[in-house]
Amino acid sequence: MIDELKKEADVRMNKAIDALGNAFNKIRTGRAHPSLLDGLTVDYYGVITPLAQAASIVIEDARTLSVTPWEKSLVQAIEKAIMKSDLGLNPSTAGTVIRIPLPPLTEETRKVYGKQAKAEAENARISVRNIRRDVLSSLKGLLKDKDISEDEERKGQDDIQKITDSFIARIEEALTAKEKDLMEI
Repeated sequence: MIDELKKEADVRMNKAIDALGNAFNKIRTGRAHPSLLDGLTVDYYGVITPLAQAASIVIEDARTLSVTPWEKSLVQAIEKAIMKSDLGLNPSTAGTVIRIPLPPLTEETRKVYGKQAKAEAENARISVRNIRRDVLSSLKGLLKDKDISEDEERKGQDDIQKITDSFIARIEEALTAKEKDLMEI
């Protein structure tokens, strides 16, 4: 039973780490990366569709993304979606190709993005701690129902804490890497 709880905690905490990675991908660095546009959707014949399913997104150079819609009629909708997004990007269209130059980050925007990264990391830490709390509560329930002994509960708590500590360390590593990436010129 305790092993099942540890596996469940591990799976749920991995999901929190994955969510953090997705959040970090949306925070713009100085380099062009197709994942910047992951959250964008386009109205594709009345159906809201992720941009990656309606167009090809490639890196043209270090500071330019190129978006080529599968259909010419989507050019305007994609351009509008990029401009409406909170990414602060200004696309330029040349026929059916939409080029998105990424302006260099100023010191001020780097600091803002750094704060955003720290907030996302804190949300991930909170998520991991909430998962720990849920699992510890399940352990207490097992003890109360006399399904496990006090020694087993204590060992389970220690194991869950070790798992939690390892995931918190992974969050810190990811945050450090993202901050380093943001401060790179």
